[in-house]
Amino acid sequence: MAVSPAPAPVRRRDGRTTTAVDVMIPVHNEERALPGCVEVLHAFLREQFPFDWSIVVVDNASTDATLATAHDLAQRYDRVRVHHLDRKGRGLALKESWGASEADVVVYMDVDLSTGLDGLLPLVAPLVNGHSDLAIGSRLAPGSRTVRGPRRELVSRAYNALIRLTHGARFSDAQCGFKAARLEVVRPLLERAGDDAWFFNTELLLLAEHNGLRVHEVPVDWVEDVDSRVDVLGTALDDVLGLVRVAKAKANGTARVPDLPRRPEPRAIHPDAVLSRSEGGLSWQVLSFAVIGVVSTLANLALYGVFRTWWPVLTANLLALVITTLFNTEANRRFTFTARNTARGKTHLQGFVVFGLYYAFTSAALLVLHAAEPDPSRLLELAVLLGSSAFGTAGRFFLLRSWVFRRDDRKEPA
Repeated sequence: MAVSPAPAPVRRRDGRTTTAVDVMIPVHNEERALPGCVEVLHAFLREQFPFDWSIVVVDNASTDATLATAHDLAQRYDRVRVHHLDRKGRGLALKESWGASEADVVVYMDVDLSTGLDGLLPLVAPLVNGHSDLAIGSRLAPGSRTVRGPRRELVSRAYNALIRLTHGARFSDAQCGFKAARLEVVRPLLERAGDDAWFFNTELLLLAEHNGLRVHEVPVDWVEDVDSRVDVLGTALDDVLGLVRVAKAKANGTARVPDLPRRPEPRAIHPDAVLSRSEGGLSWQVLSFAVIGVVSTLANLALYGVFRTWWPVLTANLLALVITTLFNTEANRRFTFTARNTARGKTHLQGFVVFGLYYAFTSAALLVLHAAEPDPSRLLELAVLLGSSAFGTAGRFFLLRSWVFRRDDRKEPA
């Protein structure tokens, strides 16, 4: 591995140095595309970027003249450096180059410049001012504009939906080649990330969210490079295996990074101005639970009414309750008990235990009704369901508060 020396920092007129930003361009056999990329990026940074910057070409074990081309560009342009690796791997290139950087913020973008450079400053600014820890360009966020083929569009959307379904991720686009991070925050994550290939993009974001870091999304303009050599489908299949591995790491605790700098708890502008949800105590929890319960009950009744036209009474009740219980548990996790740091899988498993008790109670009420009145009206049936739901709701609140979201589970991770 070889790294060219870093340039001296640029000083402003007042004598202070600006925030240092290293822009990494990983390349493998890109001798033709690299010169145009560096020329365009260098001109953009020189004319429109307000921070101290450097371009780092990360040669990823190229077998053509890419490395020699990179060194020629470093001689031709100021503030261009070369980082050479003897092994191939996109994740390896970023781990090594980001890890070796001495900048405040590290950025990565693809050599094809598929992502519009107008998104670079919005990507970096939240990291410079400390608002966020990582920033990603998203082709799927509202406001983004993309041009790509239907096959790649389908694979991308399906893969990102799978990430959200299996890991509860809040970011929308894991694999866009346009990312940035505060180095002091991302460095410990680099040591924990195990993938050296394309899944590194996803793994880094999952580790960041799992450890309570803030990820900022920027909608970008993106045009597919028709000359891209990325095997989109094969990469997506490898990524699925990576999702399983990260899930295991979360389950056994190895995904937790203890030495990350922690973001302080949010505070009201004035101590007496407003109470946070967690400070609101029982009164807030009762109010929030009641609102979510009303919405869930109405949704349950509506679903039951629809399902009852197709299926028997117990089947309709079961399916309606399964759907609304998933919504109810997640809403209470986020808003009522502010337990975002609890394990999502464990929470929903316990939620379904509570649901089982709730389902048994409401079903028993319906069975008693049908035993007493063999052919009750639909209105009477709904009224009994509503009444039993009200009694069952009180029991659900007690179990959620004392068991599923008990105080110990709501503490910040150590």
